[in-house]
Parts: sequence; C-alpha cells; structure tokens
Amino acid sequence: MTIHSLPFIVFFSAVFLLYYAPFRFRDRALYQNVLLLAASYLFYGLVNWKMIPLLIAASAVYYALGIAIADAGESSPKSKMFAALGACIGIALLLYFKYLNFFITSFIDLFKFFGLRANIHTLHIIMPLGLSFWTFKLMRYCFEVRDKTVVSVRGVIPFAIYVAFFPAMTAGPIDRPDKFIPQLRAERKFDYRLGVDGARQIVWGMFKKLVIADRFTVAIDSAWSAPSDTPGVNLLIAAFLFSVQLYADFSGYSDMAIGAGKLLNLNTAKNFNYPFFARNIAEFWRNWHISLTSWLTDYVFMPLHDRFHAWGKAGVMLAIGINFLLVGLWHGANWTFVALGVYHGVLYIPLIASGSFGRIPKHRVNNIGLPPLKDALHMLLTFTLVTFGMVILRAHSISHWLEYLRALVFNFFPISRSPAVLQGETRILVSIALLFLEWFSFRYKMEYALCLATKFNRVCRYAAYVLIAVLVSAYLFGADTQEFVYQQF
Repeated sequence: MTIHSLPFIVFFSAVFLLYYAPFRFRDRALYQNVLLLAASYLFYGLVNWKMIPLLIAASAVYYALGIAIADAGESSPKSKMFAALGACIGIALLLYFKYLNFFITSFIDLFKFFGLRANIHTLHIIMPLGLSFWTFKLMRYCFEVRDKTVVSVRGVIPFAIYVAFFPAMTAGPIDRPDKFIPQLRAERKFDYRLGVDGARQIVWGMFKKLVIADRFTVAIDSAWSAPSDTPGVNLLIAAFLFSVQLYADFSGYSDMAIGAGKLLNLNTAKNFNYPFFARNIAEFWRNWHISLTSWLTDYVFMPLHDRFHAWGKAGVMLAIGINFLLVGLWHGANWTFVALGVYHGVLYIPLIASGSFGRIPKHRVNNIGLPPLKDALHMLLTFTLVTFGMVILRAHSISHWLEYLRALVFNFFPISRSPAVLQGETRILVSIALLFLEWFSFRYKMEYALCLATKFNRVCRYAAYVLIAVLVSAYLFGADTQEFVYQQF
C-alpha cells in the first residue's frame, strides 16, 4: 500500500473519520495519539509485519536514551556518551540492513580481482521500510536533546508517533522533533482552511506522481535497458526526462505527506523549494530534499567545518567532500552512489575556490516575470549538471553508467524518433509545461502550484482544480500506478 494508491485513500479516510469522530473521551489528545500510533504501525505492518518489533524496539531504546541524556545534564560526559551511543546504534542499523551485503560483495569482487576465492556469501537481509528516514529521526532526537534544542519527551506514544508517522514513513520528510512532537500534546480540531489546503496539496502531489512521473517510466526504462543500442540524442532526452520524473515523483510524495498531515492538523517539514531554479549547486542542495540536507549540514558538515577551519578553503572542500560522500551512500549500497557523492562534491570546488560558497543572491525577474538572461543561463547550467548526476543515480552499476555516457557521446547521431523516448514529443512538452508552472509558483512565492487563491478568480481556480482532479482520477482508476522511484533509495 503506497500513499498514492486507492487502498491508502480508503485507509486514510477511515483514520481521518475516527480521528475527528465526536467520541467522548476525557483526554481527546490521548485518543488521537493512540489512533495515530495504531494506524502507523498497521500501515508499517501491511508492508512487512515482521519489521514492527524492530521499529518498536528502536523507538523504545531511543526514548530511554533521550531521558538518560536529559537527566545527565547539558554538556556532561554522560550526556555526550549517551548521544554517541545513539549515533552508534543508528549507524549499526544502517550498516547491517542497508550496507552489509554491499561490503560482502565488494570483498568478494576484490578477492576475484586478485585471483583468490573468498569463502563468504551474501545474507538474506530484508531492509525495513523507511529505514534511512526513521534512523535519522532517532539520531536527530538524541543530538537535539544533548544540545538542549528539544526537551526530552516524557510520553512514549508521542515519541513513537514522531518516529513512525505513517504519511511520512516511506520517503520522509525527516521532521525535527522540536517542531513535530509539541503538536501532539493537545487535541487537534479540524481546521477547515488548513484541511482544504492539505487536500489541494495532496491532489497536486498525486498529479505530479500519477500524471507526470509514472507516464515517463516506460520511456526512461527503455533508454537505460540498452543504452548502446539507443541514439545519443535519445539518451540525452531520457536523462533530462529522468530529472523531471524524479523531481515529480519525490516532491509529489512530499506534497502528499505534507497534505495528509495538514488534514490531521499536523505540520510536517517542507522538503522541496523549487530546486530546478537554483543558480548553482549549493543553492540546489538547499532546496532539494531539504530535511536530509539540513540533517547532514547540522551533524556532518558543520562539525567537520569547525574541525578543518584552520585549513581555510581546503578545509571547507574536505568537509564538503566527506558530507557528499555520505549523501551518496545514504541513497544506497552501490558504488554508483559513491560516485554520485564524489560528483556533487567536485561541483562545489569552483564555488569554494571563488569565495561565493554560502552566498545566496536574491532572485530577480524582468518586466514579463522571467529571470534575467544571466540567471537563466546559470539555472540551465545547474539543471544540466544535476541531470548528469541523475544519470549516475539511475545507473545499476559503474559499468552501466559508463556505457550510458559512452553511447551518449559516440552514438549522438542519427536522431531516432522511436516511441521509446520521444513518442510525439509529448513527454518533452509535459516536462516544459511542468517547469513553467513551477516557475509561476516560484515567482509568486506559492508553497505549491495549486495555491491559487490570491492569483486567480474563483472560476479559473475551480476550473484548474476540476481539470487536475479529473486527470488524477483517470490515472488512479484507469492505469497501472508505479512504485515511488525514490523509495528504492
């Protein structure tokens, strides 16, 4: 059951009705919290019920660690020790479930390279749903209690909801405990304006996922399945389409998760802020997967930056390099992700060397609402550089990535109008239309594209709502939906 599927809509509707049902309880907040926790564990169990004990055990351990850190006192050796223990447990979970088989296969390949035989085998390990997201939540909680950013939670249920909140379970965002947990302390009453806003955001997220991202799957998979047999121009188009697909897929999920939270009168973290209009790679990462970027900035880059501060720009480059190596590895256990991290780290070098790293000039527009030519060229360059990074992300292996690049360069002509990629240029036009719509939303500082209340009259607004709702319904009921692309990472 995925958040963009019909079964989830039925599931969420039942939770929504029970959540606001006029039952008489002495403590309505407790009732709502118990319901949310039960729904979250049920959602998790429908994917793999065997992993529920692991999620509960991890939540219990970190709940106890939070209390131990708080009781030990600020900056005391014990609080630092308990926080370090929390970090070690989180890393151990990731190493075992996500990376152990990667290390084993790497050792086997290394032995084969030297003509030796390794008497070791990979293990049958099932990775828990959303492991990277909830382990980062748990570690963040320990760090923030240690730093007194958040008061340790003295209620098991609110803490467990923070870890397992079901709309954000599959692909985040990674909420901050000091922002999310306090919302669970009082009864949540239905807020009509927030609820309508949440419903619009869900529809917009489903539009990006079902109508845009899912329709690109066949074409993109076709290009990547046999890159040596595909003309280079088609591979280039497929690369740009994948960038648009991944954005529509991942940001669409975030919109649905945030919208579902709003319907429950809970605010979750913003995860995207129009990243394709970034003018350099640093601005891109400030606006792409914001909750992950902020986590790594707080707990990886800044400590390393402080440690290497005496080395000047070289120290900043080293801190960025390590940070993005972890960004790459966070996405999965494959050498392609290591290459992805190195690639993005290298893109930062000109910014750091020129001294422009960390500066964010204000966005400007001309008389017709478009960016100046210089900014537009910088946006196009950044988008292109990011797209070539997406090629690494999409490849199955280093050899697959190199095969794609080789075919892209040496098989550039002739152009093929095969249905596998172009198909009447429909996908290209859809991509351009999405980017223009995103620019309009960005230009007017809208949270998402259906925030039309102050920009259009009622007739135009409702015409847009109906059109998008009809398209979403057509694909929801009439076409096969695809898994989230980002879920594999």
